[in-house]
Amino acid sequence: MSFSNKENPKTLVLFDVDGTLTPARLTISEEMKKTLEKLRSKVVVGFVGGSDFSKQVEQLGPNILTEFDYCFSENGLTAYKLGEKLASQSFINWIGEEKYNKLAKFILRYLSDIDLPVRRGTFIEFRNGMINVSPVGRNASTQERNDFEAYDKIHNIRSTMVNALKKEFPDLGLTYSIGGQISFDVFPTGWDKTYCLQHVEDEGFTEIHFFGDKSYEGGNDYEIYNDKRTIGHAVKSPDDTIKILTELFNL
Repeated sequence: MSFSNKENPKTLVLFDVDGTLTPARLTISEEMKKTLEKLRSKVVVGFVGGSDFSKQVEQLGPNILTEFDYCFSENGLTAYKLGEKLASQSFINWIGEEKYNKLAKFILRYLSDIDLPVRRGTFIEFRNGMINVSPVGRNASTQERNDFEAYDKIHNIRSTMVNALKKEFPDLGLTYSIGGQISFDVFPTGWDKTYCLQHVEDEGFTEIHFFGDKSYEGGNDYEIYNDKRTIGHAVKSPDDTIKILTELFNL
């Protein structure tokens, strides 16, 4: 076994990033770092998020490859175990340029036709394993993100757009997952956060815990939270994560 130095080497604890380990798009606190350090002495620890690796470094710190046993970027399409990179996959190779071009053009036309209080930059962010669509733009400030999140709760901008995409492209085999404050992910069906579990299936884990704040249907933690291979823990904030971890693992 790769993790024989742990007290419980057959227990894996995986975390969503935004809203679970950190406030949305902000950085990890010292309290959370200390909690994870205690946890890692007992069990195997990893994170899984939709963002690419560089964004996860911004939030979790420059030493994530040594501070976590598993690092899963883009739901595990880019993956590391004990600092070593594992096999990766590509969204563009899967969908092809022609279909992707049709999808991108529809998204940009749709966004140009909706009314929003503000617009910023980067409405489609192309990633290795998915695209991320943000009606307000990923360059929005923290306050603008908060404002859009509140606006979206009233006007359902993201959910309405997702329904339009499902209607327009019923045969592409895509999943649309709303997460964070300002965007939603688009990826091949099956490439949700459960994708990362294939990287750990041969490690002999008897328990896999998952902590996430978007565990409701349509949220980007829903599939892995409800997967039969995991024990799901729904949290409301990083403070909530710390509280549950402290109680569950006697930290």
